[in-house]
Amino acid sequence: MTRFLWILLFMIAFGAHASAQTNASPLSIGETFTIDSRVLNEVRRINVYMPPGYAESTKQSFPVLYMPDGGIAEDFLHVAGLVQVSVGNGTMRPYVLVGIENTERRRDMTGPTLNATDKKIAPRVGGSAAFRRFIRDELMPEVKKRYRVTPESAIVGESLAGLFVLETFFLEPDLFDTYIAFDPSLWWNDHKMVDETSTKLRSNPRSNKTIFIVSSGEDTAEFTQRFADILSQHSGFDIRLHYEKMPREKHSAIYHPAALKAFRAVFAPVATRGK
Repeated sequence: MTRFLWILLFMIAFGAHASAQTNASPLSIGETFTIDSRVLNEVRRINVYMPPGYAESTKQSFPVLYMPDGGIAEDFLHVAGLVQVSVGNGTMRPYVLVGIENTERRRDMTGPTLNATDKKIAPRVGGSAAFRRFIRDELMPEVKKRYRVTPESAIVGESLAGLFVLETFFLEPDLFDTYIAFDPSLWWNDHKMVDETSTKLRSNPRSNKTIFIVSSGEDTAEFTQRFADILSQHSGFDIRLHYEKMPREKHSAIYHPAALKAFRAVFAPVATRGK
């Protein structure tokens, strides 16, 4: 084959590739914005998915589902997809999904600990109070300013993020209406949260809150079971508790199947609840 023919074939192939690139369009599933956080002293990226029906209506407002681990390379895409499908098939009310992308996950998701092993999981831990303040004082007001949202809100998290969800329920129960935790890391700080659950509820009872907890088949399930058992004993405080065991699921794979169960249970359209 002559050199000229090689060059000609290369030009044809390159031209076809360039044409394909020219005809391509960006694929968008939502919006991204940043907050220059004074609380955390860093810039935080926020990913937002608007549910079916949001764009078509200029007057309707929607509740908000907040999620730590909400980066594009984290759990945001599959949860956004689950919201889209669930709203579309009528098994879930439409929610605006707000994903908080991580910078130092193990710092933000954990409270203080006295356990030496806990402290080894990251250079910095114990920053959950500041992260919660960021959500309350900076993120929530920004979401309310940018989007048509109602006062109703929920939070969902898995593992250490699940720990953060339940810690928030105890320390600032009025921040959200619904708390969803998958395989929460209740072993943190020698399972102190579990040990103090009953005392905290008696001294400062929570009411009109929904909690959905899921455990996998791994060892940490014993703490989740104890926690759920204690909560169930305080049903007089109007805590709507749902505890789901998924023993066949591994910790690393529980998020998606657990979220499907949770969203159908706690976000079901009013007309279908209880059916």
